Amino acid sequence: MRVVIDTNVLVSGVINPHGPPGRVVNAILSEMIIVLYDDRILSEYREALMRPIFGFQRADVDVLLEFLELTGEHAGAGPIAVVLPDATDLPSLEVAVAGRADALITGNIKHFKPRRGQHNIHVSTPAEFVRRMA
Repeated sequence: MRVVIDTNVLVSGVINPHGPPGRVVNAILSEMIIVLYDDRILSEYREALMRPIFGFQRADVDVLLEFLELTGEHAGAGPIAVVLPDATDLPSLEVAVAGRADALITGNIKHFKPRRGQHNIHVSTPAEFVRRMA
């Protein structure tokens, strides 16, 4: 299964491995799912994970992101004719479309309901995705 992981899910899953985001991260680490990404997404992951509030060590973040690059799939994404409520979420949707993702997993589903245009990507919360995997 090929997915795009919104940054909020990755960070939440690393912070708390016991909830649904943690189960998504476990599925990534167990290579049960393939993470689609591009350079913009990896950069956003790094920026978020390195925020001092979380206290993650740079070496640990580097290892996680290297693992995502090695086991995931780079998806060269171009612009799509969709306007989202939060424009900063557009790269995730573009990668999902380009990589033909089975799902885009986010804690903010409403951010992926287009204001203009449409897409055919299944947008799922971590809890919904975990239920689908079971």
